[in-house]
Amino acid sequence: MTYSELYQQIQQKRSFLCVGLDTDINRIPTHLLDAEDPVFEFNRQIVDATLDYAVAYKPNLAFYEAQGEKGWQSLRRTIQYIRKARSLVFILADAKRGDIGNTSGLYAKAFFDDLKADAVTLSPYMGSDTVMPFLKYENKWVVLLALTSNNGANDFQFLKDRKGEYLFEQVLKKSKKWASAEQMMYVVGATKAVYLKRVRAIVPDHFLLVPGIGAQGGNLEEVALYGMNTHCGLLVNSSRGIIYAGAGVDFASKASDKAAELQQQMEFLLKKYMVI
Repeated sequence: MTYSELYQQIQQKRSFLCVGLDTDINRIPTHLLDAEDPVFEFNRQIVDATLDYAVAYKPNLAFYEAQGEKGWQSLRRTIQYIRKARSLVFILADAKRGDIGNTSGLYAKAFFDDLKADAVTLSPYMGSDTVMPFLKYENKWVVLLALTSNNGANDFQFLKDRKGEYLFEQVLKKSKKWASAEQMMYVVGATKAVYLKRVRAIVPDHFLLVPGIGAQGGNLEEVALYGMNTHCGLLVNSSRGIIYAGAGVDFASKASDKAAELQQQMEFLLKKYMVI
């Protein structure tokens, strides 16, 4: 998916919602456990229930890899199902890989050639060697960890150099030279919303993947205030707050209600900042 296609979906759906498919076999409704592939069946119903409100889906690879071969099959089936959906959707493999050379190239092949994902999250710690193999793929995206929402972000990301510049700012400045806004996004946690102004000063045009809304306590209005640009430039992710909004036979309906609620808030913000 291209930059313009993603923006078109945001305009059409009046939403910048990304639904995180952090599907835990131990948390899905018990009536689905008799299905041939419970994880896929859960995901299928979540996608059907939220497709009108979401422009992106983000399966977290750990929840699938933990199930071995069966989990990988569930993931592949989920992505194939989304690809056949009635509207164009951005698919982001949340893998947080960070290797180099041939290994990095094989990761790119796995996510882009095999799974057919649009994007993959990467760690910048090993530098450009990690990223370059992924950038060889046309209309595919790298989503680089920049400023994360976890408490441990303080261990490294806020270290300052002699000029008083944070490490996350150095990561942004260095990495934006590797690819344009057409091919690179950044992860910036919603719980760090006040720092979005500093992020935007360095990467004004790039899309930002923003986790941390809902269960982690991030504030959507603050994210829009500090992070939105003229093309929206945001994919705000909600995982548990949507997919586990209900635990019974009506779980998909509950997920739909929560996604619709967020979409309405996003539409208001898009209009407020004159993006649509």
